[in-house]
Amino acid sequence: MSRKDPPNNEQDSDYEIGQDNILVMGLDIHNPVFVFSVIVILAFLIGSVVAGESAATFFGDLRKSITSTFDWFFLIAANLFIFFCLFLVVTPLGKIKLGGNDAKPEYSTLSWFAMLFAAGMGIGLMFWSVAEPVVYASGVWGYAPLGVSESKEMAFATTIFHWGLHPWAIYAVVGLALAFFTYNRGLPLTIRSAFYPIFGEAVWGWVGHVIDTLAVFATIFGLATSLGLGAQQANAGLNYLFDIEVGASVQTILIVIITAAALTSVVAGLDKGVKRLSEFNISLAILLMIAVIVLGPTIEIITGFFTNTSSYLQNIVPLSNWIGREDSGFLHDWTTFYWAWWIAWSPFVGMFIARVSKGRTVREFVTCVLIVPTIVSILWMSAFGGSAIDQVIDQAGSLENAIVTVAAPTADDPGATTTVFNSQLAEQVNSAYEQAMFTMFDGGFPMAGLLSFIGIVLVITFFVTSSDSGSLVIDTITAGGKIDAPVAQRVLWCLLEGAIAIVLLWSGGLTALQAASVATGLPFAVILLFMCIALYKGLKSEQR
Repeated sequence: MSRKDPPNNEQDSDYEIGQDNILVMGLDIHNPVFVFSVIVILAFLIGSVVAGESAATFFGDLRKSITSTFDWFFLIAANLFIFFCLFLVVTPLGKIKLGGNDAKPEYSTLSWFAMLFAAGMGIGLMFWSVAEPVVYASGVWGYAPLGVSESKEMAFATTIFHWGLHPWAIYAVVGLALAFFTYNRGLPLTIRSAFYPIFGEAVWGWVGHVIDTLAVFATIFGLATSLGLGAQQANAGLNYLFDIEVGASVQTILIVIITAAALTSVVAGLDKGVKRLSEFNISLAILLMIAVIVLGPTIEIITGFFTNTSSYLQNIVPLSNWIGREDSGFLHDWTTFYWAWWIAWSPFVGMFIARVSKGRTVREFVTCVLIVPTIVSILWMSAFGGSAIDQVIDQAGSLENAIVTVAAPTADDPGATTTVFNSQLAEQVNSAYEQAMFTMFDGGFPMAGLLSFIGIVLVITFFVTSSDSGSLVIDTITAGGKIDAPVAQRVLWCLLEGAIAIVLLWSGGLTALQAASVATGLPFAVILLFMCIALYKGLKSEQR
């Protein structure tokens, strides 16, 4: 087949995996994706170091500009991904099996779910499950959108909205497209393969190089954001338990130590390293969640699961509309950022899910990837967020009284005011929300030290899982779709992930990490929309 053939034809490509690869110093790299990605990333790191404090200002302005200007685009795109996934579930296309009719799953359902969940949500759920509901419900930073009587209900609706169907639909689109074109069409396990129905053989040229390079950037900066979050929260937990100083120096040491642990898992490979660590993560996470349910306000958590689910479903439409939302600040600072973050993570999580999903039907794949993690996320948020809001109410008497603005006149400004926090947890979220979970344990849970220790271990192991599985994914992309590239390449990408997280922490903190993720998520959102079209064309061809 030549590149002059019309696109969308149903012939299989004659491209061989690795045919464009070159061997350099024992590395089996795809040219020019590997070379260009490394050069740009190194240039970015050097530039951030040289820029110093001005880099922090730049990153802050960049994030605000993107989230406020393109809020409509991110929300429309995320809604389209939901509709597309539901369409695949209810149509005959859902019967198609990844790998053909005779394909069998390579992993048990439990192992499969553990790996996709640990890669997709781990660190984020640990970081935000307490802070986000408290921020929204109690009005920290002025974000409460409605009357106080409705703020708790909306706090859970918006929190679950950020962690429910929409992000998992993004992951499902990428994972399904890569799995289908790899296992059913014999194409390389790389992002460009999903666009074969649109571009034909041109995907092996510069068009594909651009797509794969953007995927590398989106993945590595999305990972760096989460690694930075994990380092901050682990540092906060160590400060709570052992009074270790909170700062970039300690967080740098944490990133170095955890990157070293990730290297061990990377060298061990998918089955011995990532699979076992993911299963350990899920087991420990379930144990911690059960402990919170049993030791916390059990009845409120159980009933809250159902009321929070109902609130989420009732408010999912207005929350998905950027025009009708009154909380524009929260929309730009949180919702738009989350959508960009999930999109930036989608090449990593999607490809990782694709690697472990052979033998599943399209309907089984989409249902499990979309519905099961959403239910678990609702239960997790109801347990941790519900306990947090219940604690704020106990401390302040009511959500309305948690944060109060009172007069504080001075000689120079008789009309001056100050903010009074009547809740220790709300005050902690306002000052350092990475420590919110540990403050919640200390404020109303028996065995608070043990729970905090388990939380720190979970943050670290989720951190390691994200780093090692991300290294495997980036290595696959930059090796032209090979899943058995030399171990040295995985090591290289694992080290680069840690280096980016460290540099961004020093050059701009969390703002820099978030801005980098948002910036790479924007162009990749366009790529995902075209991926939906390509996947539909491929599935229709398979059905015929």
